[in-house]
Amino acid sequence: MIFNTYKKYILGLFAKTLIEVILVFFSLILIINLFEEINFLRDENVSGYYPIFLALLNSPSIIFDIMPFIFLISTLLFFIKLINKSELSIFKYTGITNNQILSIMVMFSFIVGLFLIFGYYTFSSKLKSQYLLKKNKFTSDDKYLAVITENGLWIRDEVNGTINITNADKINNNLLINVSIVQFDKNFKLLQVIESNEVNIKSKNWKINEPFITKKNTTNKLKTINLNSNFDIEIINNLFSNLSSMSLLQLRKLKKDYNKLGYSIVGIKVYENKIYSVPIYLAIMTLLSGIIMFNSKYKKSKIFNVILGISLSVIIYYVNYFSGLLGETGKIPIVLSVWLPLIILILISSIGLVRLNEK
Repeated sequence: MIFNTYKKYILGLFAKTLIEVILVFFSLILIINLFEEINFLRDENVSGYYPIFLALLNSPSIIFDIMPFIFLISTLLFFIKLINKSELSIFKYTGITNNQILSIMVMFSFIVGLFLIFGYYTFSSKLKSQYLLKKNKFTSDDKYLAVITENGLWIRDEVNGTINITNADKINNNLLINVSIVQFDKNFKLLQVIESNEVNIKSKNWKINEPFITKKNTTNKLKTINLNSNFDIEIINNLFSNLSSMSLLQLRKLKKDYNKLGYSIVGIKVYENKIYSVPIYLAIMTLLSGIIMFNSKYKKSKIFNVILGISLSVIIYYVNYFSGLLGETGKIPIVLSVWLPLIILILISSIGLVRLNEK
């Protein structure tokens, strides 16, 4: 009976601490986002509530990204509460080991992680998508658009009063392959059609090789022509880089579309693996934080432990970032780039588990 009671108490206290930390971080993120949105919309004619609305849409996805560090800090604060009430000593006297306490918290963290990727992430990605859609209204006048469909890459572009509708089968390095460019005037009166096997889009001054130009039922072939555009390869890459606004199903579909287009799917694979690793990531962060607290012998101050938690969060963040870069650049396998930091944390935690019950 006592074991069921202590499990409920540990889970209840840990969940309460976790919610408190999430609310604190959410409030801080909301305030920071609010200032950014106010600054962004300072010249726009919008209501005073609109920056708050945008900040609310964007904050949940940020919370998802920093959730491992929230769990790390929550675990530190959880143990500080137990230490202040001398409850760890009480647990020890009643035969409840340190490993038993940690196992309950780690399992809880893992289960919460499963809920996050299959429930919360879908919710936050939809809000992020709406955030980007609404914010993009103030960054574009709808003259420019680029999308990927089953029929390849489509670009709508307006330059010097001419509207260009570009379709390409695929992208190969800096080249658009099998390209068709239909040009209209502002009244959407057809001007001409340009077709080419390849177009170099390294810069915004496109180089169209051996184009066939059809104008008024007459087709001419030229050696090379240039076409000014608002797009280049870097801009197109950035257009499809915000993966946090897509659900898992949308990521899978995007990956298929990229494959059809010959577009690199490395970034998507890395992001998918990061999402799937969340349950293990949360469990490890909880375990590592608990081991630190048990090995501190309760002598360190609260401030020291909180600073330690923040320092660890920063170190782990940069290790993850560096490992991700290695994966995206092909230095190490994609899957390994995501899981390598977790493997290192597991090894460190395993060392810390030795003789933990004696602490």
